[in-house]
Amino acid sequence: MNTPLPSRGPAPPVEQMSNAELARMVEAEHPYRGKALFELSDRIAADDDAATKVAMLSRLRSLRDARLFDRVSLAWSGIIALLAAETTHARAAAYEAFYALGQAEQQDMLDYLEVPTIEEAHPRIA
Repeated sequence: MNTPLPSRGPAPPVEQMSNAELARMVEAEHPYRGKALFELSDRIAADDDAATKVAMLSRLRSLRDARLFDRVSLAWSGIIALLAAETTHARAAAYEAFYALGQAEQQDMLDYLEVPTIEEAHPRIA
């Protein structure tokens, strides 16, 4: 028997939540976990704690399995946001998160980013 999905309900005010609250939403697989991850990702360039949390969350199997589109997972979106922030801390966190992926997933991500190594990736997020 399938377990029912949580009720979606109204979106929580993620912009008013702390980094820890947002991370807990993601870890708990809340229906708005993507929204919480994107809010954390928006904070990366100015907040090393947010960068650290996004890198940690990108290791979750649930985010690695959740597809935004095609091959791009929520985990990849976090790593891409870390790379795009272009801060020393965020890029170091991105490299750690990337190298925590399996080898096949690493290669898929490099192919998607069209770079031979993660260190050469400099994505832009509009």
